[in-house]
Amino acid sequence: MKYLARYFVVVLLGAMLVGCVTPPERPGHNDPSRYSLASNVLWASPDGFDLTMDIYTPTSGKPSYPVLMIFHGGGWLINDKSKMDQAAKYFVTKGEYVICNVDYRLLADQDNTVTMDQIVADTFGSVLWVKDNIQRYRGDPERLAVTGDSAGAHLAAMVVNRGHRLSSEGYNAQTLSFRPTYLPSNSSAETVAENNSLDVQAALLSYGAFDTYKRGEDGFETWKNPFWALGGALPRGIFGDEFSPMSHPEMYKGVSPMHTIPSSTQRSLPPQLLTVGSEDTLTTPALVKEYLAKLRGAGHNAQYWEYLGQRHAYLDSGHNKLLGVSFADNAPPALDVMLEFLDGVFYPTNN
Repeated sequence: MKYLARYFVVVLLGAMLVGCVTPPERPGHNDPSRYSLASNVLWASPDGFDLTMDIYTPTSGKPSYPVLMIFHGGGWLINDKSKMDQAAKYFVTKGEYVICNVDYRLLADQDNTVTMDQIVADTFGSVLWVKDNIQRYRGDPERLAVTGDSAGAHLAAMVVNRGHRLSSEGYNAQTLSFRPTYLPSNSSAETVAENNSLDVQAALLSYGAFDTYKRGEDGFETWKNPFWALGGALPRGIFGDEFSPMSHPEMYKGVSPMHTIPSSTQRSLPPQLLTVGSEDTLTTPALVKEYLAKLRGAGHNAQYWEYLGQRHAYLDSGHNKLLGVSFADNAPPALDVMLEFLDGVFYPTNN
């Protein structure tokens, strides 16, 4: 009986996440005349697994633009960059930014062997690739922001909090440091860290999964989390079955933004905007406010915006009746707040 109940939970959640047919885009949400698009740009192939990004460049004729990198959500187990297609097009239609919509490995990939630190390493590698190559697309590598929703917000926060923790040895209980999937020519993880090469100038974190350690304690690695079935994988430890939050808490905390905020006297973090729906029951406003309080308590510049009446995943492409969210109806007010924040960082004289 319990397996039947689990099946129906998985089917229901799958329907909620996959959603319904995307309605026609509304005027002004996507204007292809305002940008050029380089699709599926290959940026790394860890163990032969190709990772790509879509790069949108404004056609307004400026010599260079600030860059915004987007990381999709999906519990680190499902979805791909297409979930952020409409958000990327909205950002580049309404703003003056080069947009990089990024794919990274999921836990279910490579025969269900990918580990959480490898996902973080993919994220770090994509930032390094962009800084190395974005000038070809009129992007300014010195003016870079990161954003993501849910699991993607976790990854964006890891760039901000742990982008200085790099090691050629990779992640383990001793190093708690990452080996980026991509490294610039003639560079090591250590030289990248010494040069602060993963520094970014702003972060937009939407309904972020900020405490991987707590999620592990709450059963993320078990059938309690139906995302495993949706990802086509059997549940297992996010670092392998020999590790758990109880046996190796430091490893779980090392990939948890909630547990890796430095004091501003040690390292100053860029300005950040945290957003969440008031009716979100997956990543609640209380959880986001807890992270906000820790950022501010550590002396960092962090702002908060609560989207009244909204649930989880309001930034996703398409239309989902079960979740009660539609990009056309729900995403634009949030994206406008995010653009206003970005403009305040990168175009302050225009405000």
